[in-house]
Order: sequence, then structure tokens, then C-alpha cells
Amino acid sequence: MTQILDFLSEIKVTQIVDVLIVWWLIYRLFMMIRGTKAITLLRGVGIVVVVKVVSWYFDLSTISWLTDQIINWGVIAMVVIFQPEIRRGLGHLGRSALFKNRANDNDERNLITSLDEAIQYMSKRHIGALITIEMETGLEEYMETGIKIDGDLSSQLLIQTFIPNTPLHDGAVIIKDLRLAVAAAYFPLSGNPMIPKELGTRHRAAVGISEVTDALTIVVSEETGGVTITRNAELMQDLSRDDYMKYLERQLLPDQDGEKQTWLSHFLNGFKQED
Repeated sequence: MTQILDFLSEIKVTQIVDVLIVWWLIYRLFMMIRGTKAITLLRGVGIVVVVKVVSWYFDLSTISWLTDQIINWGVIAMVVIFQPEIRRGLGHLGRSALFKNRANDNDERNLITSLDEAIQYMSKRHIGALITIEMETGLEEYMETGIKIDGDLSSQLLIQTFIPNTPLHDGAVIIKDLRLAVAAAYFPLSGNPMIPKELGTRHRAAVGISEVTDALTIVVSEETGGVTITRNAELMQDLSRDDYMKYLERQLLPDQDGEKQTWLSHFLNGFKQED
């Protein structure tokens, strides 16, 4: 017990701050690459590190030499191969909450109003829709599969996009920075066996994107007109207007006291969501 107390007494505040900053940077890195091709690269790096440690421990000189070459040349190869992802990641970091405030409260309320009007119109007419809102994790990889729109968001634009037998109605709409970024985007389909059998491709795509990113996705069923929301691999089916409005306001609006979240509170909330 005395040794533990002595150890704790030697810890400085700067060391604690240093560790917290490193944790935060690692967390931001994982949030940026989650759902992108870079996650595959990270797994490969982990395998090489494990092989290097094992070869060092058992004194396997040939394997150790090979892993050294991979590590030495791999850094250059990664920069060349993943240059677009690195540029995209740095750009996303520059747009993160650490360097800017959230959008104006009125803009976010206008977003919710536009979503509500579009959902109500399409639900009553059984027009299928798949609408995804980018949160913290970047969706650039999935935006590349769609058709660029980059238009001012409105209920009319959302409705027009999903009108049946039009060029853009098939696939997902992605909303980024309060703008309709792309339409006709495609997401990975979830293979979760717990998804009800009666749900179709739109719902499986909504769950799929929620499993690899923190995006908020709204589905309007073409068969029933029911409204479903997915986020963080959670499927919320057949929501009433009051239900989905409360959820959207809770997720998209600032705290009710009117203050914007600080980067620290947002960081801590991120861990709560992962629990």
C-alpha cells in the first residue's frame, strides 16, 4: 500500500494531462478511420507488430529481418498508397469540434423541420427513403459511391430525390454540414441475424452504416410508411412523429441550457455512447 501511495505522490499534473491528450488523439484517430479503408491498414500494422515481437522473443533472425524491412519501407508505402485518406483525415480533423463551434441553433432547427416535413410527406404516401446525417465519423468513403448534389437542404429537395422511378431515388441521401451532399449513395448491408425478416434492403443498409460509423440514419418504409432510425447499431422501429422529433432534437440540437458542448464534454459523451 505504501508503494502505491509513493507512486501516486510522484505523479505530476502535467503527466496526467499528457496521458489524457494522447488518449484523446487516439480516440479521434479511431473515429476518423472507422468505416474507411484505413481500418484494414491498421489491422495489417498490428499483425506486423505482433510478428516482430514474437520473432524478437524467440530469436527468429530471418523473420525479424523481414519485419524490419516491412516497417522501414512500409511508412513510405503507406504515405503513397493512402495519400487521399491522409489528406481527407487531416481535413476532417481541421473541421472537428476542437477547432470550431457547432452550427447555429436556428440552422439545426431548420434541418429538423425539413426532415420532419419530408418524413411526413413520404410516410403518408409510402415513398421509400434512406437519409443519413454525418455526425463525427467521416462518410467520405460512402459519399464517393453516390452522385454529388451539394445543395441547400429543404424538404422539397429531399422529397423530390426519393420520388419513385427518378434517377436518384435508389440509394441513400447523405447530409453533411447541414447540406444535402450526395444522393444515390450505397452502404454496406448488415448481416445481423437479429434484424426482423420483414425488413428490406433499406433497413439493412441503415443498420450496416450504423455498425461502422456514428451516423444517424432515417428510413421511411415503402411498404408500411413506418419511420425507423438507426444509430450506433441500434434499430428503433415504427416511431411516431413525437418519438422521432424528440430523438432528432436530442441528437442534433445543443444542450437545453443553450450552451454549445465543449470538446471535452463531447469527448466524454463519446465514451458514454460506446458503453
